Amino acid sequence: MKPSRPASSDFLPHLERNNGISLERQLVHGFRQAILDGQLGHGMRLPSSRVLANTLKVNRNTVIAALEQLLAEGYLETKRGSGTFVYAQNMQAQAVTHLETARWLLPAAHLLVAPPVQSLEFRVCQIATNHFPLLSWRKSWLQAVQAAPPDDYQNALGEPSLRQAIGAYLQRARGLNSQPEDMLICNGTIQALHLICQATLQTGSSVAFEDPGFPLARQVFLSHQAKILPIPVDQDGLLVDQLPTGKNAPVLVYVTPSHQFPLGGRLSLARRLALLEWAKQNDALILEDDYDSEFRFDVPPLPPLASLDHSGRVAYIGTFSKVLTPALRLGYIISTPALRQRLCQYKTLADYQTNQPSQLAMTHFIETGALERHIAKMRRMYAHKRSTLVHALEPIAKLAKVRGLEAGINIFLECQPHVPLENIVARCAKQGLVVSTVGQYALQAKHHGLVLGYGALEPEEIIQAAKILVGAFSR
Repeated sequence: MKPSRPASSDFLPHLERNNGISLERQLVHGFRQAILDGQLGHGMRLPSSRVLANTLKVNRNTVIAALEQLLAEGYLETKRGSGTFVYAQNMQAQAVTHLETARWLLPAAHLLVAPPVQSLEFRVCQIATNHFPLLSWRKSWLQAVQAAPPDDYQNALGEPSLRQAIGAYLQRARGLNSQPEDMLICNGTIQALHLICQATLQTGSSVAFEDPGFPLARQVFLSHQAKILPIPVDQDGLLVDQLPTGKNAPVLVYVTPSHQFPLGGRLSLARRLALLEWAKQNDALILEDDYDSEFRFDVPPLPPLASLDHSGRVAYIGTFSKVLTPALRLGYIISTPALRQRLCQYKTLADYQTNQPSQLAMTHFIETGALERHIAKMRRMYAHKRSTLVHALEPIAKLAKVRGLEAGINIFLECQPHVPLENIVARCAKQGLVVSTVGQYALQAKHHGLVLGYGALEPEEIIQAAKILVGAFSR
């Protein structure tokens, strides 16, 4: 039996005649990249130099010189009487393996970020982006791109007009007085946390963290070699009296006072004042993450920690991710001048500035009242969804109590100690419903229950999901 003929390739590199790069170099690069990408596999035969020259309409000597270069680099081999062949067996895999074990590459971080799923899910912190105010946003975006972009980098603090607009909005919505110069525009909460860590933490610095709490924020602190001090929380928020004092006091305290994540409680006014006093006495900084304070139900708003601070101990972090969409990557930090100066320096090193057109569009969106109209609409919608979920969970009221109803788009379903949470999660999964236990957000805390996000679900989906969950409890 005759041996099978090797596969022939009809691949031809793309050549540009007037780009300043010689045709020989373009041929070498084109074939080399095709081999590394796997487009040309090991053992494939290339067309002859004469065929390549005629097809590509280049001088044959140019083709021969390029092939000889690839032969010298080990990408090709010749077989007498047979032709030129790709000699790149496992070349790509070997390169990747080498890079993965390079001495300059640190071990990969294990990110605690839940990937999107296709089934029904009580997805935590997910918003209803299908109600995005597209018409108003288009008008704002068109306004933002009326003028030609600047020919140089802009202020790393952000557009003055946006800082002015956000400050005026926070005064109306949160009672927080700030000036444009008090604020730095950033790419969302995570960048804000990274910048603050760079400006304040050394290796081994202690950070007090709500337990249970926001896992991704915790990982940011860990990535800066900080030591996490888990502090318990209850329905009134962080237990301030559990914070270490004196030489053992942490440098930073991370809190979500408007709607504690994930239990849903609000930090009481008494504890807010106690936390501010603790920070003053122990020379510490409070990071106030006001991540979804816009969505409040049935209760009057409590003042932000930053509005009560008279000693410069609070860095206030806000974002538009929960009120509009996380895709915008727009957030802000309000802080004291000394900290802000350092944040500005690290922002410059990170990416110099946040995208200018997005900043200008958001400025117009706020100044025209579109932001507050959208928030009012979404607050009514989320209130309806919340009511739908609470009503649908009434059949298990004796086994599980709904908490964290005052704000946000998540609830904490606090279960009786004997309720088998893992079994319930497994039963729901068999029915196509994904739910999270509070233990997924804790380091040491022993709260017993489920965290249910309802923001992204339509009312009929909430009813369907709750029916599955109630059924899982009743087995």
